[in-house]
Amino acid sequence: MVTTGSIIPGVITILDEISNSCQKEERAKKSSFLIMTSKEMAERKWDYVDVVIVTGDAYVDHPSFAMAILGRILESEGYRVAILSQPKWNNCEDWKRFGNPRLFFGISAGNMDSMINHYTANRKVRNDDAYSPGGKIGLRPDRATLAYCQRAREAYPGVPVIAGGVEASLRRLAHYDYWSDTVKKSILLDSKADLVVYGMGERPILEIAKRLSQGEKIKSLRNMRGVAYALGASEIPPSEYEGKSVVTLPSFEKVSRDRFDFAEATKMIHTHTNPFNAATLIQFHDKQAVVINPPDLPLSQGQMDRIYDLPFIRKPHSSYQDSIPAFEMIKDSVTIMRGCFGGCTFCSITTHQGKIIQSRSEKSILKELASIGKNPKFSGVISDIGGPTANMYQMRCTRPDIEAKCRRQSCVDPTICKLLGTDHGPLVDLMKKSRKVPGIRKVFVASGVRMDLAQLSDEYMRELAAHHIGGLLKVAPEHTDKRVLSLMKKPSIKNFESFDEKFKKVTQEVGKPKQYLVPYFIASHPGSDLNAMIDLALFLKRNGYKPDQVQDFIPAPFDVATCMYHTGLDPFTKKEVFIAKHLRDRKLQRALLQFFKPENYFEVRKALEQAGRMDLIGEGCEALIPSQAPREALRERMEKANHKFKNEYVHHIPNQASSGYRPKRTSAHRREKNVKNFTQKKTPPNSQAEGRFF
Repeated sequence: MVTTGSIIPGVITILDEISNSCQKEERAKKSSFLIMTSKEMAERKWDYVDVVIVTGDAYVDHPSFAMAILGRILESEGYRVAILSQPKWNNCEDWKRFGNPRLFFGISAGNMDSMINHYTANRKVRNDDAYSPGGKIGLRPDRATLAYCQRAREAYPGVPVIAGGVEASLRRLAHYDYWSDTVKKSILLDSKADLVVYGMGERPILEIAKRLSQGEKIKSLRNMRGVAYALGASEIPPSEYEGKSVVTLPSFEKVSRDRFDFAEATKMIHTHTNPFNAATLIQFHDKQAVVINPPDLPLSQGQMDRIYDLPFIRKPHSSYQDSIPAFEMIKDSVTIMRGCFGGCTFCSITTHQGKIIQSRSEKSILKELASIGKNPKFSGVISDIGGPTANMYQMRCTRPDIEAKCRRQSCVDPTICKLLGTDHGPLVDLMKKSRKVPGIRKVFVASGVRMDLAQLSDEYMRELAAHHIGGLLKVAPEHTDKRVLSLMKKPSIKNFESFDEKFKKVTQEVGKPKQYLVPYFIASHPGSDLNAMIDLALFLKRNGYKPDQVQDFIPAPFDVATCMYHTGLDPFTKKEVFIAKHLRDRKLQRALLQFFKPENYFEVRKALEQAGRMDLIGEGCEALIPSQAPREALRERMEKANHKFKNEYVHHIPNQASSGYRPKRTSAHRREKNVKNFTQKKTPPNSQAEGRFF
């Protein structure tokens, strides 16, 4: 594998130069939390810091949290790093906590896009924030990257501002924003960041720190892989990059007006995601150009090991009094790989982490397990050993020369590529050895299992069922409709049925017959109409599945499925795609996934009536709901009605102020204008006009 960290001739490969010198080993032994307060800075007798990492998440020093990884990498090279976690964004005082950073501000909204973190698929405010102490909401702003970058500029105008993380990565070009229902400009222009590091940022952030510390100007870093930047109106865009031509996307003005241009831009963007053959992309926003350099190259196994071998404390910062839900869920998990070659159109993992699987060595993983096992407070149970998926460990293309040219969006759709290495042997060996580590009594697999790959290895299926399931195994068939699954780039439902059959057989053979699959399905995905959802509901009924949790499709920026949602087009074929856009339609689809719940009775009935499927209402074995509403459904409807009217008389008409009337909206201005015009009119001279209604 190519492991070059920098594209500049003569520059030493980043990450490969992380040495194991005695000095650095000694620094690792004395590891403590990265500093979060000016008091901690004074205790270390620092009069400055090199880098301030600003994050919308609570600071958890665990390798599952991006800011901890980036901070530890910089620290390992001797840089002074401070974490500014969940700062108050109404002014820039928190940004001055550590003084003027010598090198740059590193800005991230957190492990999630801040809008997805804040709002449900129905655009309602979420009740909790898994990445905040106590799950408390309101500790980060909407579109946090914008606010954080602006405050950094206000605090210290001359300090470079580098944006990164999922939010900045997925918004680096003109993108559809679900929450405002508009096409927005590149986040580079709205945030005024000097650079956006997209994708995984370990190698780029080190290169940025090294080159800035050597005296280079921020503009000289525009030749790095994995970065995006905006040119001024007078600057000339590059015409060539590493000897390759540059691809110009449809402009912001075009994609914001024309759905076919938006679809074409999406197709071009996703065609250039392979780091070995991607071109530089340029998109004009009026007279300014946004430039996206090719993605950073995948990390080697040695580089992955160096990252995860860093001295993480594996706990939240000591200043927090309340538990952090996201940490509680993953505290005893171990990441073994990153990336995903599934290419699911509704998922951002491939876009952010890359299609090429990057795996740690068995030695590094077992070392981490051994370290966890030595903790006297450890329960002995590893909650998950996996990554974006459970069973892609060490799977790569068997022909590097072909991999360097390939532009295929998925290695497993519509069929598994014959060149893809699908050997589960290394993973099976790792699973067996993980159970023998001292202090470890159980190792679960909680990451989603890719069913089409798992069925290729009977040994993996047996090992999984016998030792690594806590009674339930998560899988994601997502839907039953052939057209919808094709748009998702997911295999046929027959794949799930065959996996289910094999799983039941294996669990019987290993003497654990009470283990079950937990299938995940998505409602309202592009292409899914009421008839498709009714077929899915019938599938669930026939197979006895009653999903307790269902997923509503959320159009995340940059995803192919989001393009479908916004344009109504498949970007690769330009064919029309059905979209359930209205909230009422989305509610019906969600209700069908849980047709068995009494509180969903009236919505399921409405969906069946709307689809002309009255045959599914009644007492027959094929019926989804009974002909008469259950008592629980009537009670639920009554409670909703009481809540809506807030104990007022049904016929009471509230005044404008109490009804939520917004006096500044356009219709209100028209109403006021009409009333004013009416009162100023002179009374008509004839008496007949006096009785008219205007």
